[in-house]
Amino acid sequence: MALLLLGACGLAAAQAPAAARGQTLYLPVYSHIWHGEIDSKGKPAKTLVSVLVSVRNTDPAHAIRLTSAQYYDTEGKRIKEYVAAPRSIPPMGTYEIYVPTSDDSGGSGANFILMWKADGGASPPIIEALHANLPTGRAIVFVTSARVVQSE
Repeated sequence: MALLLLGACGLAAAQAPAAARGQTLYLPVYSHIWHGEIDSKGKPAKTLVSVLVSVRNTDPAHAIRLTSAQYYDTEGKRIKEYVAAPRSIPPMGTYEIYVPTSDDSGGSGANFILMWKADGGASPPIIEALHANLPTGRAIVFVTSARVVQSE
């Protein structure tokens, strides 16, 4: 019984995120998705989707600063910087970036590189992108999650 309890405690501790002073994250996003059969022109159907990037500060006591949110297209070309100046996100707060359905410049292989910092360290944020196209009679909704590519 004691061995089982120790194992469970170790598992819980392993799942808790370590405090960090900052990170660079890669977030895959899609300005459109390809689907269906190939048509006579050799292409599948294309459906545009909006993208809502949600940067959620998970630290209950410390603010974090989003210092950069660079948007890249399928070819790796930088399209836009969405954070002109560092944005403070309060404890348990959220900062959102919206890419409208009409902006398909990113393509099906678009991505964001996001950078955040914290004074003295903070629990890493959760960063996700909600993709949606909700016309009458059907719905396309899916989420992608950021991955850490560098930590401070």
